[in-house]
Amino acid sequence: MANNMKGILITFEGSEGSGKSTQINLLQKYFKKQKKSTLFLREPGGVKISEKIRNILLDVKNTAMGNECETLLYMAARAQLVQEVLLPALQKGEVVLCDRFLDSTMVYQGYGCGVDVSLIKKIGHFATQGIQPKLTFFFDIDAKKGLARINRAKDRIECRAIAYHNRVRQGYLALAKNEPRRIKVIDASKSKSEIHDIVLGHVEKIFSK
Repeated sequence: MANNMKGILITFEGSEGSGKSTQINLLQKYFKKQKKSTLFLREPGGVKISEKIRNILLDVKNTAMGNECETLLYMAARAQLVQEVLLPALQKGEVVLCDRFLDSTMVYQGYGCGVDVSLIKKIGHFATQGIQPKLTFFFDIDAKKGLARINRAKDRIECRAIAYHNRVRQGYLALAKNEPRRIKVIDASKSKSEIHDIVLGHVEKIFSK
């Protein structure tokens, strides 16, 4: 399991259309001004093998995919990303910004699809080699409003019924309630600059310790 990690992992979570990608970009720019190098990763994906798995997972043609297969594919993509890039970066002392991590599987496949959450935790610990984010932002938005923000063709997960996306949102809120020190809930209906200021406030606390 992961040890000797000098770096910091900050993850960004949210339902569809929550604006998390925008906030990652803004935080990257902030770090660049501070002359602090950061590594940006996305899930599923980030490395060649994981990107291929991503294509399978999000392809709308894959209608026959079962919940078990879906869960394990997300874990497989994550395991490769951790082994190939994330773990070495943290061991070198880098700041890593990751668009989604294990929390996504907990809520999308656990709360959303009904896969056993405790099982996801166990497999997740194996796939991540025990790596946990120092800080996680959950950008909270009404599921219907978030989906309406998508102005491109929807992927296989985004095409699911609104009831599914509502369960995902409730899953995130449940995780945040259980881990308030790590997971910070941010109202995604605020302006980009307001949200960025809130993000910076939490990030600066970490680096001031």
